[in-house]
Amino acid sequence: MAFYRARPLALLLCLIGALHGGSASAADIRLPALGDSSSAQISPQQEDELGRAWLMAFRRQVRTHDDPQVQQYLEALIARLARHSELLHPQLQLVVVENASINAFAVPGGVVGVHTGLLQQARTEHELASVLTHELAHLSQRHFARSQDARRRSSTVGLAGLLTGLVLAATVGGDAGMAAMTASQAAMLDESLRYSRQNEQEADRIGLDTLYRAGMDPEGAPAMFERMLALTRYTGQRPPEFLLSHPLTESRVADVRARVAKYPLRQYPDNLDYQLMRARVQVAAAERPEQAVARFRDLMAGGGLEKTAAHYGLVLALSAQGNHQEARQQLQSLIASDGERPPYRMAAIAIERAAGDAQHATALAKTLVAEQPDYYPAQLELATSLTAANQVGEAETVLERLAKDRPADPQIWFELAETSGLAGDIAGVHRARAEYFALIGVFDKARSHLGYARRLQEQDFRQVAMIDQRLRDLDLLEQQTERLRR
Repeated sequence: MAFYRARPLALLLCLIGALHGGSASAADIRLPALGDSSSAQISPQQEDELGRAWLMAFRRQVRTHDDPQVQQYLEALIARLARHSELLHPQLQLVVVENASINAFAVPGGVVGVHTGLLQQARTEHELASVLTHELAHLSQRHFARSQDARRRSSTVGLAGLLTGLVLAATVGGDAGMAAMTASQAAMLDESLRYSRQNEQEADRIGLDTLYRAGMDPEGAPAMFERMLALTRYTGQRPPEFLLSHPLTESRVADVRARVAKYPLRQYPDNLDYQLMRARVQVAAAERPEQAVARFRDLMAGGGLEKTAAHYGLVLALSAQGNHQEARQQLQSLIASDGERPPYRMAAIAIERAAGDAQHATALAKTLVAEQPDYYPAQLELATSLTAANQVGEAETVLERLAKDRPADPQIWFELAETSGLAGDIAGVHRARAEYFALIGVFDKARSHLGYARRLQEQDFRQVAMIDQRLRDLDLLEQQTERLRR
């Protein structure tokens, strides 16, 4: 999926304006400094609006990882962890960032971000979950707001600075981003984005409790911390992005280990679904399919879940390489042992479509959707297969239904716009593009596309009324983000 990225100079100007109290460019979404003297009066609804506005601005400037299966898996995992957390309103929005750095973050208003590099480095679901519960703990305890309140008498970057810091981490990298600013500006931003030692200890404790209540291994936390430390200790690399805002010491790891020892001993098997999603990310990250094929063939010498995940990764890499025949053969052995697992069935659909048999792919996808109607990646796979089979009208219908179920998902609106164009539904193209641009905070383009749709449908009074209402909604949303900043 395409993305809308601000120029680096504009991003830097936005940061400088936030640091010195100046205004950002008109194209940027304006956000309040959550945690200032008025933050105590921010209602849960207002904080949700803040989070939505922040996510729009963030999506506009970073490359997201648009793999529905990875998105679905992470949404389900985070929802499970949130149910066992101390969050009072565990309705969260997830953004998966296409970046090899190890990082995750949680933003006031319920936004959770995960870099694909975290999935590449976390060897078990328990390790991944330990980072996520740590972030949920920061969110439930409002650590960012509290830290900003403590600095309110000095120049504070607030949510605008948090946006800038996380965009830099997700694009050019923390060190490079800091180098682009003056030393004083960089130091101010760096200090504002770091959590205090007390915040970290509290998040460690609460995160471990959340892990345990969710039925996951608390040992995942020290194991993940030690892996992060090892990346710098043995390789000499810069610290993972996560450690730049979450300072980690040997004594803190020791403290976490001591806390873990207090939990009852249990067996915690790893989750195969996590390992399969990790393999998907690794295939996508490979420079060439040939590299991924060679890597997964080597990994198949192992055993257990690692071998199964490597086998699945090999299937995906072979198909990406264009070797669909061997991909089918390798996949058949996985299906023979576990034929109902959705990732295997999705792989079969994708292989048939890539091999040129769109009709077979469509039949497989329809069967999967009928059996698992709540698994939204299968519906997207069905729409893609229908389009490949020149059944674009039916594909448009599938995507329209999916857009109603997941109205805050930019990828679905993007795909719907493309499919509507192929179906000759020009008004539908503009409506879908308007929703896509609205979700990434580009309100002027969203309004332009709604204007085009309105002119095309001016004889359809019902559609005109709906478009006029949507235009008012967009105006209100933009006004809310402006008013919340003041």
